[in-house]
Amino acid sequence: MPRVDRIKEEIGWLKVPFGLLAVIDASLLGWLAQSYTKANPILVAAAGVAAIVVISGIFQINRIAYRLIDDLEDN
Repeated sequence: MPRVDRIKEEIGWLKVPFGLLAVIDASLLGWLAQSYTKANPILVAAAGVAAIVVISGIFQINRIAYRLIDDLEDN
């Protein structure tokens, strides 16, 4: 498989975890917005930490995708 096709395939596969993490993050933030006053403070803190971890995962996948796009432009 040529290098360009392999890079395109990798970018295509990165869409899956990016989408999943975006949905998870939206769900966590939505739950936090609705339940932060009624929920257990430990649960709210854990959800906040989880949201931060998920957001960092989204940024990491985004960086990888842009690096691959730059590699694609070089070819």
